[in-house]
Amino acid sequence: MRLPLASSPAALRRSGAEGQGVAGPGDGSSRGGEMAGETPRQTLRESSAAPPPAAPPRAPRSSSSERVTLKKEIGLVSACAIIIGNIIGSGIFISPKGVLEHSGSVGLALIVWVIGGGIAVLGSLCYAELGVAIPKSGGDYSYVTEIFGGLAGFLLLWSAVLIMYPTSLAVIALTFSNYVLQPVFPNCIPPYNASRVLSTVCLLLLTWVNSSSVRWATRIQDIFTAGKLLALALIITMGFIQIFKGNYEELTPSNAFNFWMAPSVGQLALAFLQGSFAFSGWNFLNYVTEELVDPRRNLPRAIFISIPLVTFVYTFTNIAYFTAMSPQELLSSNAVAVTFGEKLLGYFSWVMPVSVALSTFGGINGYLFTSSRLCFSGAREGHLPSLLAMIHVKHCTPIPALLVCVNLLVPVTYLLFWAFLLIFSFYSEPVVCGIGLIIILTGVPVFFLGVYWRNKPKCINRLAESMTYWGQKLCFVVHPQEGAPEEDDLPFTHSQLPSEKSLKKQ
Repeated sequence: MRLPLASSPAALRRSGAEGQGVAGPGDGSSRGGEMAGETPRQTLRESSAAPPPAAPPRAPRSSSSERVTLKKEIGLVSACAIIIGNIIGSGIFISPKGVLEHSGSVGLALIVWVIGGGIAVLGSLCYAELGVAIPKSGGDYSYVTEIFGGLAGFLLLWSAVLIMYPTSLAVIALTFSNYVLQPVFPNCIPPYNASRVLSTVCLLLLTWVNSSSVRWATRIQDIFTAGKLLALALIITMGFIQIFKGNYEELTPSNAFNFWMAPSVGQLALAFLQGSFAFSGWNFLNYVTEELVDPRRNLPRAIFISIPLVTFVYTFTNIAYFTAMSPQELLSSNAVAVTFGEKLLGYFSWVMPVSVALSTFGGINGYLFTSSRLCFSGAREGHLPSLLAMIHVKHCTPIPALLVCVNLLVPVTYLLFWAFLLIFSFYSEPVVCGIGLIIILTGVPVFFLGVYWRNKPKCINRLAESMTYWGQKLCFVVHPQEGAPEEDDLPFTHSQLPSEKSLKKQ
């Protein structure tokens, strides 16, 4: 017979004493003498066999909401906001001229924008199937590690943590501060220190929000994604008004395909590269798969809603720009949306800098939210310090990770497209691509020393354990608790959550 774990030794002793007092007919006082001479094991056996006068109180049942684990709080609307908010950054407002510069004509540039959206759809179809087949947070990293092994996954993680996310966050935060300060300093560049301080405050604020609550972070993403879509809707509406007024000279076929430069194959590759980079971020929802409500349904739905919407917005925003500016004006402008607003909005031209600031603020929040899950997944696989795989015991957010920051034809087509771009990018920009390759390969020795080498000296292991311990103390985090859904129907046990006394002993 298995005893309830909630029973204390004192309760067992009381149960044994009560068992002694319950004597059968003819037992007399000899029963007490026999009990006095028995061993503790026999006493425990007898006390457990005797029916207690009352059932001991049961501890509360454990539910999935009580376990320390990542919570499923991202619905379909928030999932779409994550994808759209991470794709649409400041680029479409500031400098959507990379495609035009390498295309050589307005018409070809618009075609590249549409095809870029189609390529993003192909990639998103692959990721929808991957997200359902491998339901892990971490996106690219989790899939590469699962399919190609630890080294390939670690190199992807290494380049993302070392270069991609820190630099992207820094650039977006500085863009945000510059556009917030622009109305304060209309006739000059904002002061260096003011811009840096404001960008730092922005990063700290959003890091705190993401550390405190997943729901807060997703609400911020929803609000600011809606804000940037409204700003782009204003630009598109003004563009249609211009077309109805007859201001569409640059969009007529004779002018749209009037090439001022004959694009070579290398130039076309760079144009498609610029267009595809403008859609980067469509895969970010896969970084938070484990926090998505009903991922088998909502992950594909969010992708199929978001990518066509962004393609429509990008294409018609560029059409609107050409109704107010010539290609030469667009190429020479440092902030295309601001120039557009000055030409058409008059007194309300201040809306455009504010829109850029809103767009970048939402972009920072989305980057923090998703990149922290990448670090979390890497630590869970043993590729980063284990402290980064822990979550807050109350908020269930990965605070340490935040602080660091189909058909076979579809994936084959998508991979061939990027192989084509990669080859011609190496041909056109060998130095830049070579530097990027060297940065990625610097992760190889780190992988073999930090991950592959298992039998490290004890002093290194003790140092790592000590750093993890103090990191847990500082951030108040533990490893997420894993358990099958059936565990919800089982009685609560002390092993599921550490007691305050055990934490103090640690």
